[in-house]
Amino acid sequence: MERLPQKDSAAGRGRGEVLMSELFAAAGAGVYAVDGQGLVVACNPWAEKLLGYEPGTLIGVDVHRTLHPPAEEGGLPAQRPVLKDVALGKCVSGDRAVLLRADGTALQVWWTAAPLPPHMGHDEGAVVVFHDASAQRAREGRRAERYAHSETMREQAEYDLAEATWLSEVTLAMVSTLDAEEALGRVVRQLVPRIADTALIDVAEGRGRRRVAGAHHIPGVLPPGSLHDSGMPDRPAHAEALRRVLKGAGPQHLNTHLPVTAPGDGQDLLTVVEAEEAVVIPVRLRATTFGALTLTRAPASPPFHEADRLLAEEVARRIALGLDNSRLHAAQADIAATLQRALLTDLPDVADLELAAHYEPAQRAAEVGGDWYDAFPLEGGDIAMVIGDVTGHDIQAASRMSELRNMLRALAVDRPEEAPGQILRRLDTAQARLTLADSVTAVLARLHRATDGSWQLAWSAAGHPPPLLITADGTGSYLDEGHEMLLGLRPGTRRPTARAPLPAGATLLLYTDGLVESRTQSLDTGMTRLRRHATTHRHLPLPELCARLTRELGDPRDDITLIAARTPTP
Repeated sequence: MERLPQKDSAAGRGRGEVLMSELFAAAGAGVYAVDGQGLVVACNPWAEKLLGYEPGTLIGVDVHRTLHPPAEEGGLPAQRPVLKDVALGKCVSGDRAVLLRADGTALQVWWTAAPLPPHMGHDEGAVVVFHDASAQRAREGRRAERYAHSETMREQAEYDLAEATWLSEVTLAMVSTLDAEEALGRVVRQLVPRIADTALIDVAEGRGRRRVAGAHHIPGVLPPGSLHDSGMPDRPAHAEALRRVLKGAGPQHLNTHLPVTAPGDGQDLLTVVEAEEAVVIPVRLRATTFGALTLTRAPASPPFHEADRLLAEEVARRIALGLDNSRLHAAQADIAATLQRALLTDLPDVADLELAAHYEPAQRAAEVGGDWYDAFPLEGGDIAMVIGDVTGHDIQAASRMSELRNMLRALAVDRPEEAPGQILRRLDTAQARLTLADSVTAVLARLHRATDGSWQLAWSAAGHPPPLLITADGTGSYLDEGHEMLLGLRPGTRRPTARAPLPAGATLLLYTDGLVESRTQSLDTGMTRLRRHATTHRHLPLPELCARLTRELGDPRDDITLIAARTPTP
């Protein structure tokens, strides 16, 4: 192998030195070299830039005095030990150090130190490479802040979700029943101990108030039964706060500072529950105040803060909404029942015949229904009795019922000689042509008094439960004859008329299906129960018998209508 010419070798070294010089200048990190005395003998532009020195001014600087603050202030370790370590051929480094800039400010760096080659002529010298760590620390700090913020947001979201879920449970407790006092009892049990040790609800009644619900976090502290009738007085300050709230004032805050006492005779309610602090929140919707919510906390519990009061006010608004719905439902149910009764007729006075009727609206629906009864005199002293049911539970059903009732009256009075089956056939034709109703069930009965004083019955049923006849000796039987399909299915269908005598002291009962059929029992079971109850209580006065059968047998989710006739005893 041939050796290169000497000048070519020198040229190669020259190019290598130039390349290293360029790399040294553009290394992207600060580099400086120190001799055995700690004086800077060389540096690159990055070191001067990072440390804030003008070009060429860093050479000769004593790094131990100028660049390195004391170790206890976070600076580099003392220069001598570093030089001592590198003199032994070691490389040392660190990731948390501080160098002082020319203007005296601190520069956070991570660094590495290595011994200088011996031929450089600087005995026990070292070269130090350092990077600006402040940007990296800032990025780490921002990352840590974002993480902490996300954790805070997550915890807040979880808290908000738990609070919204709990408020939904409070709302469900209010709307799951139409019984206002039952709903309020459920609500106070939701509030304790979630936001209070004790929860009380007073409702406005006229010019006063009545306590309808209360709960304490320890069972047995509050008296059992009605708090209104317990005889336990209110503290004057509490009573005054309730009075102000019911008069239209905003939330009232009471600092009671009660000593811990045991319940005893003559103690007021706040003493019994050991309340140290109480808030009285109006249960108000728009301009109507329905009552007041009282929340108390004992000395062992933290005091109420603003978030607690805001949550309590939201609960009170939901209670007010539930009470308003209950009030509106009760008003609508009363209007519906009043309208329904207004559509029903008074019974005529008939010599030697007792008549009675009873109507009970559905308790769980503020709607008028299509049930009706009727009784009216016919020519010759006969009496017509009617029971019927129009499909539906709304104003339209009640309106159709009223039209059919009046039309049936007119048809029966217009041709009194016709049998009940013929009259129902004409009603079927008329209601189909006039579109009075989609489907109707009915029973039309005619009671005729013979010359000897006995009573005869003629009847026709259109898809309706059969009449029940109870004799004086306690025999009960359903009159199944004279039955045909309901009205509205096939107008013009011939309808039979059945006849039977009415013995002395017998009771004839016409009724709607709400008395004998429900979701919990079949029609056959209901009719069997009706016959047994009617025969057992046949001795009761007719109005009382109708009311008792309704109370003991009827389905409260449906309208119940009865009309009964009783012939005189011998």
